Amino acid sequence: MRNPSDAPSGKWWLAGKTPDYRFTLANERTFLAWLRTALALMAAAVGIDQFSPTLASPALRIALAQGLLITAAIMGVLAWRRWRHNEYAMRLGRDLPRSPALPLASGLMALLALLLGLLIWQGQP
Repeated sequence: MRNPSDAPSGKWWLAGKTPDYRFTLANERTFLAWLRTALALMAAAVGIDQFSPTLASPALRIALAQGLLITAAIMGVLAWRRWRHNEYAMRLGRDLPRSPALPLASGLMALLALLLGLLIWQGQP
């Protein structure tokens, strides 16, 4: 697949044919779902940092909060890239590209869930 930056004059949104608006809106809803997930991860990081000072060791709480924030930032970037690549592929009438973001996000969620479990376990008397 051609790289979206290879579009004429760098304006990938002018390449090919305008896709059916329903597909464009569906792509946008997926993008917004990724952003909502990133916002939820940021809220969880703030919650762990501010509202559970006695739950576990400070190092574990900080590591988990930072992990959540880093994951949120990564998800924001991946959401934009995924939306852009899908939109470009639809404009050119190509298959949607496979995204490594899904397994990456799943792996990060599993790791963060394990860390959160450890945090809760450590905080038990």
